[in-house]
Amino acid sequence: MVKEAIEISWLVIQILIGFHLFFPIALFCFSKIGGQAKPRANLGLANLDYAIILTAYQETFQLQNAVASILNQSYQHFIVYLVADDCDISSLIFDDERIIVLRPERVIGSNTGSHQYAVEHFIRNHDIITIMDSDNILDKSYLSVLNLDFNYGFKAVQGVREAKNLDTNYACLDAARDIYYHFFDGEVLFKSGSSATLAGSGMAFRSDLYASFLTQNKVSGAGFDKVLQNWLVKQDIQIAFNKQAIVYDQKTSHKDQLVKQRSRWINTWFKYFSYGFGLISQGIKNKSLNQFLFGLVLLRPPLFMFLLLSVMAIAINIILGLNYLVWLLGLLFFVLSFFLALAKSNTDKRIYSALIGIPKFMFYQVLSLTRIKSANKISVATKHQKTID
Repeated sequence: MVKEAIEISWLVIQILIGFHLFFPIALFCFSKIGGQAKPRANLGLANLDYAIILTAYQETFQLQNAVASILNQSYQHFIVYLVADDCDISSLIFDDERIIVLRPERVIGSNTGSHQYAVEHFIRNHDIITIMDSDNILDKSYLSVLNLDFNYGFKAVQGVREAKNLDTNYACLDAARDIYYHFFDGEVLFKSGSSATLAGSGMAFRSDLYASFLTQNKVSGAGFDKVLQNWLVKQDIQIAFNKQAIVYDQKTSHKDQLVKQRSRWINTWFKYFSYGFGLISQGIKNKSLNQFLFGLVLLRPPLFMFLLLSVMAIAINIILGLNYLVWLLGLLFFVLSFFLALAKSNTDKRIYSALIGIPKFMFYQVLSLTRIKSANKISVATKHQKTID
């Protein structure tokens, strides 16, 4: 009896881990066969007014380039609210009156706090709010292509965060990870009839919707995007994915950056993954593909975690003389899904060359796992290396 219980428990554990190896390819096939997002009528909206909330915490040296990319937009109907939290703003002088520099009297220390501060200082009612970080650079057509999604009636949109720098192997591997997530958790998930996951920046919302979120949710520390996406999908609001709404994002170039950043991210997964159970339950109850599929995605551990667990499961099965061929097949499917994402995303050759460094990259993420207890004590923003031309 005890032996049977152990065998059943081990089988259940293997299914829960191994599912994530097969799910990306299964989702990709579903998006091609039966899960295409339903077309929407064009609402014919014109002259959408954007509030661009640009947040900085302690660092300002990248802001000039960020602002320059905004002013270079092909669509020019916007106001920029630059929230410089705990920053020296003496050098932040802009000629364009649409750039409003805000310096809170007290240190806020959170993304949503800075966003709320910006909303409270809006000089007019805006149709759309879009979020960017101090290290971001907007593609020239960013606002123009966002207009397309809002014209089709979407209330929330996630763009693509492409690599601004590929100067080290760490940056290249960080970019490869983002490509994988953007493809499967963005493009494929959206085409399957669900929502794209949010990435913290390069995202836009109807102003009244995001203002309502800020009022109802007080989020401290990292992970506001996890709370936000759950709040949206719980209402069965579909988050659109637009791969042409490009934000160039600074990737982690050094191992110390990687460890600190991943510690925060892993901590947020443990803190918020349980949202997935609620969305799966709601999806079944409401017959909502949006909620059900999104809930499944939220339950997935970070890539390195379930890959390590898969390798451990293979080793255990070999030692116990159990079947491990399904695990090998699962790993093969995952590798295929990873390269499928790279192939479909016009990936830079430097990223392919850096893949040989994946074991080392994973080692530092395991190191991050040992530091998650102190993750909330780490700065709310990733520290960037200041380069001198």
